[in-house]
Amino acid sequence: MNDQRPHPAFAVVTVWVAAMVGLCVAVPPAMQAVAPARRILFVGNSLTTANDLPSRIQALARSVGDHLECRAVALPDFSLEDHWSQGDSRRAIGEGGWSIVILQQGPSSLPESRVVLVDYTRRFATEARRIGARTALYMVWPSRDRLKYFDDVSASYAAAAHDVGGMLLPVGEAWRAAWRRDATLNLYSPDGFHPTVLATQLAALVIYQAVSGRVPIGLGATPMPPAPLWPHLGLSPSQGSLLEQAATEANARFGSR
Repeated sequence: MNDQRPHPAFAVVTVWVAAMVGLCVAVPPAMQAVAPARRILFVGNSLTTANDLPSRIQALARSVGDHLECRAVALPDFSLEDHWSQGDSRRAIGEGGWSIVILQQGPSSLPESRVVLVDYTRRFATEARRIGARTALYMVWPSRDRLKYFDDVSASYAAAAHDVGGMLLPVGEAWRAAWRRDATLNLYSPDGFHPTVLATQLAALVIYQAVSGRVPIGLGATPMPPAPLWPHLGLSPSQGSLLEQAATEANARFGSR
């Protein structure tokens, strides 16, 4: 398995996720004071689009009265170098109007993969700055048969974020925080690499908290609207609370803004 890329078994195409507008609900004053990002561009692969992560983030925003629009340029088995060469993601950034550009490739635990991650993060960050957007790194996780490389994955994404003064979205660390609370949680899909629906919900909580500044209390079990790309979640309040705690811990310990 290429350390920069996910397994090509998941066929992913460029995804456009339209803005979802919902009714405002009552939220605490401290949460109302936060002005969330409005438009987010994801550049990644099937670890970004598995279980329609961008739409799940929008659904979380909708549940507290936010109006968040996400677009994902995601192609199967793509690294950031592949995206740079292929060009669609650079053209999307050049359209402008983005608040944050979120970058993701494979685990990048090997030294040579870290070099690619840092190098192409720097290139994409330059493009993002031209249109006034922040750069963020979506930290992923190693495959199930390479669990000992969690620290290396974390270090690679932290290095890339630090290099450009970007945000770090520590989803992989949230996996470890969740397992510390319940070691039986099933976060890997049957291929041993892509996330389950539960893991995608956890990623959505981490990313939404980071980009909005809202502590995700009460959002862990947020139901997703019915749609073909949104498998039924059906979390209990206790499961939702566990995910909230794991997301909040990871952002507090490893996240950067």
